[in-house]
Amino acid sequence: MMKSLAPEMAATYDPKSVEAGWYQWWEKSGFFRPASDTNPETTAKPFVIVAPPPNVTGFLHLGHALTGAVQDCLTRFHRMKGYNALYVPGTDHAGIATQVVVERRVMKMEGKTRHQLGREEFMKRLWHFKENHAGMITKQFREIGISPDWTRERFTMDAQSSAAVLEAFVRLDEDGLVHRDTRLVNWCCTLQSAISDLEVEFMEVPKSAKVSIPGYDRKVDMGTLTHVAYKLSDSDDEIVIATTRPETLLGDTAVAVHPDDERYKKFHGKSLKCPFRDATIPIVLDATLVDMNFGTGAVKITPAHDPNDFESGRRHNLPRLVMMDLHGNVTMEPFTGMHRFDCRREIVKKLDEMGLLRGVEPYEYRVGRCTRTGDIVEPMLMPQWFVDCSDMARRAVEAVRNGELRLYPASHESVWFHWLENIKPWCVSRQLWWGHRIPAYKVVNALPSDHADPWVVARNLDEAKTKAKAKFNLTDEQLATAEFEQDPDVLDTWFSSGLWPFSTIGWPNDSDDMKRFFPNTLMETGHDIIFFWVARMVMLSLHLTGKLPYKEVFFHAMVRDKNGEKMSKSKGNVIDPLYVIHGVSLETLNETVRSGNLSDKEVEKAIKQQKEFFPDGIPECGSDALRFGLLSYTQSGRSVNLDIQRIVAYRQFGNKLWNVVRYVLYHALGTEYVPSKQQFDPAADAAALPLECRWILSRLDVAISEATQGMSVGLYDFAMATNAVYRFWLYELCDVFLELTKPTIQSGSDKKQLVQDVLLYVVEVGLRLLHPMMPFVTEELWHRLPNYSTFAHETIMLAPYPEASGWASGEVDAAMSIVLDVVHNVRSTKASYSLTNKHKPAVWITAHTPELRELFAAQTQMVSTLGVVGEVTVVAPAEEAAAVPKGCGFSVVTKEVGVNMMLMGFIDVDKEVAKVEKQLAGLTKQIEGTKKKMSIPNYETKVPGEIRAANAEKLHTLETQETQLRDGLEKMRNLKQ
Repeated sequence: MMKSLAPEMAATYDPKSVEAGWYQWWEKSGFFRPASDTNPETTAKPFVIVAPPPNVTGFLHLGHALTGAVQDCLTRFHRMKGYNALYVPGTDHAGIATQVVVERRVMKMEGKTRHQLGREEFMKRLWHFKENHAGMITKQFREIGISPDWTRERFTMDAQSSAAVLEAFVRLDEDGLVHRDTRLVNWCCTLQSAISDLEVEFMEVPKSAKVSIPGYDRKVDMGTLTHVAYKLSDSDDEIVIATTRPETLLGDTAVAVHPDDERYKKFHGKSLKCPFRDATIPIVLDATLVDMNFGTGAVKITPAHDPNDFESGRRHNLPRLVMMDLHGNVTMEPFTGMHRFDCRREIVKKLDEMGLLRGVEPYEYRVGRCTRTGDIVEPMLMPQWFVDCSDMARRAVEAVRNGELRLYPASHESVWFHWLENIKPWCVSRQLWWGHRIPAYKVVNALPSDHADPWVVARNLDEAKTKAKAKFNLTDEQLATAEFEQDPDVLDTWFSSGLWPFSTIGWPNDSDDMKRFFPNTLMETGHDIIFFWVARMVMLSLHLTGKLPYKEVFFHAMVRDKNGEKMSKSKGNVIDPLYVIHGVSLETLNETVRSGNLSDKEVEKAIKQQKEFFPDGIPECGSDALRFGLLSYTQSGRSVNLDIQRIVAYRQFGNKLWNVVRYVLYHALGTEYVPSKQQFDPAADAAALPLECRWILSRLDVAISEATQGMSVGLYDFAMATNAVYRFWLYELCDVFLELTKPTIQSGSDKKQLVQDVLLYVVEVGLRLLHPMMPFVTEELWHRLPNYSTFAHETIMLAPYPEASGWASGEVDAAMSIVLDVVHNVRSTKASYSLTNKHKPAVWITAHTPELRELFAAQTQMVSTLGVVGEVTVVAPAEEAAAVPKGCGFSVVTKEVGVNMMLMGFIDVDKEVAKVEKQLAGLTKQIEGTKKKMSIPNYETKVPGEIRAANAEKLHTLETQETQLRDGLEKMRNLKQ
């Protein structure tokens, strides 16, 4: 059942009451579902967006609101354009983030770790959290007014997505792209898991810094460079290396120098004594690792604890010594069991005692921290599962190079190429419990304990047994005694989200949705995850489906505050979109900062910033204003520097719309009005329509064209679209046309019905034009319009999006433009003399051509109405002296149009004479300057013809204006006589 409308519109616009009720009706009525759900035979072209899934752990922020506004605007636009539109919603399980949150909750509420609970019980807690928390996100999206097909809502760990993940991993393995290898990974000791590059945040470490990390009772010494001497094994010579991580000396297996470095050529082929191991390590030559102009030109190599050293170790076949365990405790003598950062201090002391310390200097560098826990990330050598992406990456590069896949803005192409052309194997395993468990089985008992590869990847245990029998050539007896242990690790969250464009549509099944809606039309997301998500979706789709997942990617920019600063809780500039929709006090904003995890100093700074940005809190703006505001900022490649006051202004725009429609219904049309015209044909109706009607129809066509262009695939200039609609409603329909209809309607002339029909037509089309951007208020107002036969749909969201109908006319626009220039001049003149609307002086328009005189003679009422002046008379220049009485002031509109206004009795003549004399002096100076340019020697031969023509035109215009001003000045002086 549709929302119940009050019999009469409220006197003022209230976003809360307008936006209440519509969404439930839309969703219940099935309006969000694609047309093919009710008409399987439809031939409508598909338009498909699969929404980037937000993490189930969080609440939406303005970045999500921007994403939702853009995607929903495009979906509503294409739905109205007759496309078979599908917008798929969903959420991401966010493996690391969710597990961290739930672990903290369990510890706080039950005093237990996940290991104490056990995997099964902990998983119950995780699912309970998901079921109760994910609903908050969908509730927020509904309040923003997005229109996805909620019946197709997906979750990255639901049955359909899980089946797709399982199938994808197994197929990749069967194609020879999955392998298990011992390599370096980003390891978080607090989380006890490998993490992706995205979860590593690099921070600048100042000189001599002390940094806090979780679970460590003192600050860590950082921001220093420790110089250590390595003694040669056969002499007292030494090589000095420098390191920011002295604890890793325990795992050094070589020292590298550049082969061309003259300082070390005598050491080629020699070895060094280990300070803490009864062993020697070689000096190796490595031009890739060593920059001989940096530091001492000698570099320690710790293959098990540094990515660059790992690659160097592979080149030189060096052993990999692991010097710490997964908890970050040292495993080598003489520091066994010591925390790695305790070891850092103690090893420096020990080196000093041994006479091997050559100095500790302040040093600035970068260090990676886990974004989830804040711990310092340790490169750790571990067996993990990897996917070979090299061929998939090559195909993804080719797709962009040959134009099959288009990235907007195109500036992202260079980043795309650089990353994919330098891609490394993707570590897809994580040491978590929340996620898709890796479908790999270790064969136990049937193989030697030191077997190099005891693993099989399979869809289930039965398949694992079949594959194991074939892979290891097992007998039936061996297979019967074999045990199969599934890897306890889970897949990287980005693996499941990499399948999102097709797992949500039904892959790997050959479903109807896969046939209709895959590939998707567009991926719209932030540019910050171009590698981690977008590239992986493209690679996996090309390999698993043989198709690109979509044809275009639109990267929206980051939402920043009005000063261009990145939004951050510590800065106090993070805004919950619901605060903008419903309004919030400054006190509540302050409380959100105080109840967070910020330090006292950060809280104080954040509250100060909030007082600066939101001194009175945030007023209630509504969803429509928030959406329109976010869209109005969105141009390809530009950051969104969001000023809340601009959103407030768009709430006032909603108020203007409300007042306009209310006026049209109750005053311009009235209860007796019955529409007689449903469409307006320029070929049939132009002659009957007055100029203002032809003009507003022309401006409507222009707005339709610009809005359509701004929302069309390939441009994505939402600022263009919103500006076109805003300009039409506010500056053309409200400020001009609405005012011009009043005399005709009030006088009851024979044009009344026609003008009313045009007025209703442009209002109705204007609402449809605006609907994708402001869905709630447009639906409400559209349902209040007289129900004539063009309303063939229950809802505005299924009504056709307007198309230009041929009314756009440069000639009409030009005619109206000069009339409006005169109106503006008249208003400015009145304002400059402090005349109010109570004062209605007579006006004489001097027009220099017959065409202009004919135009103004027909539009005197327009000038009188919009200019709020008295009688308007049109005269030729030759008639001006006789027709225009004394007491008038004169002003120039163009070189062909001037305006005399009766000022006698209204103004201080001396003051106004002085003002005109000043204007005349400025004009005379411009004339003299132009003449000087034109009088240089050999002007005719030295200056290009187009510039000479422009100068001549400028001089003619200035001299004409000078003549007009002198005449006006003479008349002004005559006012005193």
